[in-house]
Amino acid sequence: MSKKDLTGQNLGRYHIIEPLGQGGMASVYKAYDTSLERNVAIKIIRADMEEGNEGEFLKRFQREARALAQLDHPYILKVLDYGEQDGVPYLVMPFVPSGTLKQKMGTAMPYQQAAALLAPIARALEYAHEQKIIHRDVKPANILMSQSGAPLLSDFGIAKIIAGSGSTQLTVAGVGIGTPDYMAPEQWMGAADPGTDIYSLGVVFYEMVTGHRPY
Repeated sequence: MSKKDLTGQNLGRYHIIEPLGQGGMASVYKAYDTSLERNVAIKIIRADMEEGNEGEFLKRFQREARALAQLDHPYILKVLDYGEQDGVPYLVMPFVPSGTLKQKMGTAMPYQQAAALLAPIARALEYAHEQKIIHRDVKPANILMSQSGAPLLSDFGIAKIIAGSGSTQLTVAGVGIGTPDYMAPEQWMGAADPGTDIYSLGVVFYEMVTGHRPY
């Protein structure tokens, strides 16, 4: 899949309205579910990073997407649907118009406030780890803020879909797996476990309390 703008196109029953963001591993669009008549967010995964091995990539995507769709927790952004069209794999999630924690972070905040905001995320991670799922990319940009003010952890498993199970490489086609400023040391060697997510959450907490990352 290229990085071309998909605005105006259809993926299954979803009509692409506008882009919301783009990273090295995926692009996110606002879309309209023509069947259920509601707005959703669609994350388009870059399959072209495994050129020549697209079939295995799509199998891995389907396997991981099925696991992610089973996650059911009040502080995890739900995967509503997933699919593939013309070699383009995508995940469908609720559309959250209120933005991310990253967009709302500014100066340092009292540690009590930061702890209260991140406690639901810690519970979400605990639940996911019990399901044998590791996030691998906990950061402010992946914590959405609902209209009620509750945090929602998004992008579970995206890094694993890209990296592949058992991968020992930090990058795939030059794209980092994880975000360097929030990555645990073991991630630099291609490893990840539940402690990896806790480390990243600690970096987020540090940044919220001090106004800057630890390094």
